[in-house]
Amino acid sequence: MSAGLRIDKWLWYARVTKSRSPAQKLATGGHVRLNKDKISSASKTVRVGDVLTIALERRVLVLKVKQLGSRRGPFSEAQTLYEDLSPPPAPKTNEINPSVPRRDQGAGRPTKRERRQLDAFRKAD
Repeated sequence: MSAGLRIDKWLWYARVTKSRSPAQKLATGGHVRLNKDKISSASKTVRVGDVLTIALERRVLVLKVKQLGSRRGPFSEAQTLYEDLSPPPAPKTNEINPSVPRRDQGAGRPTKRERRQLDAFRKAD
């Protein structure tokens, strides 16, 4: 049987959370699935090859465990612990009113110069 690591420790090592306390809350709050099974304790064991589905506030992460890790190192080291299988983020929409089309960037309010030109054009009529 292969060695394992507590799921809260692994989430912390992989830099999914900033500390172990939020990692424990994720696990006990039902926001983490281990190989498609919802877990309810932070002491569940994670092994190499397991797939974790983590429901965060604004996105869902799907991570395949490649290594267990032995410490919480820099981000570049944390990325070697998993393979990211997450779906691409959904395209942004106008959340306030989806029926209103989005403007192109830079197509907002006119500048002072453009307002003066518009005023001059309107007075010419």
